[in-house]
Amino acid sequence: MIPELSNPSVCMRDPQRVEEILQSMVKAGSNTVQVIADFDMTLTRFAYKGKRCPTCHNILDNSNLISNECREELKVLLDTYYPIEIDSARSIAEKLPLMVEWWTKAHKILVQQKIRKDLLATAVRDSDAMLREGYQLLFDHLQEHSIPLLIFSAGIGDILEEVIRQAGVFHSNVKVFSNYMDFDESGLLKAFKGELIHIYNKREGALLNTGHFQELRTRPNVLLLGDSLGDLTMADGVQDMENILKIGFLNDKVEERKQSYLDSYDIVLVQDETLEVPNAIMLHLTGNK
Repeated sequence: MIPELSNPSVCMRDPQRVEEILQSMVKAGSNTVQVIADFDMTLTRFAYKGKRCPTCHNILDNSNLISNECREELKVLLDTYYPIEIDSARSIAEKLPLMVEWWTKAHKILVQQKIRKDLLATAVRDSDAMLREGYQLLFDHLQEHSIPLLIFSAGIGDILEEVIRQAGVFHSNVKVFSNYMDFDESGLLKAFKGELIHIYNKREGALLNTGHFQELRTRPNVLLLGDSLGDLTMADGVQDMENILKIGFLNDKVEERKQSYLDSYDIVLVQDETLEVPNAIMLHLTGNK
């Protein structure tokens, strides 16, 4: 049905089911569709020319906005908690308190740095952060068809928005749910706002914004894009859902994680740094074949 689904990077446990979901969504019409996506390593590239690309947190870690000492402390946290996050032998219930611990400690360390708001744009500009190839088509096409794009991220909202802004695709249909910095009147970081959003509670963060959910009630068909098993619950706040097509980017540790991704996502994109498949699906859903 969609030629790109036979790309070598595409794996599907049940192609028949994918086809049925797509047919059902096409029938319902693109005005019933919304896209819910993770940001780091989903909308952004995992690697470029063999080199890892930074996440929102990495952009800060690699910038001169923080001290070497702070950088070391954050690295210790990463080395401690990241293996837990991707450990397929542990349950989400077991990981949850440890993820909260990680983010809370990291935010506390960052707040001590008194980061200046006016320097965030430069940090992003100087970084190697890149949206995946084909981002322009995806963002512009969603805007053109008035399809909402909800981005849920355990990263840092201010930096995430700046990446999209500098790419020239921060359109009015894009809504971001993430951890936002709180600056004092002189523009120095003093805290992080509101509830902590981490990898396993992204959906709850969104439910706080109920006004936005009212608007989405007429869009029961969801295209979900993620790169971790924690991203699978991002659409849990969608009421009266009719169809959900889950696309997972499997960026690394392919052999040990592939089966769990195939069991959880409808379409798994293995080490694919492009948005070619999501774009082909969106063009199909909007009738622009």
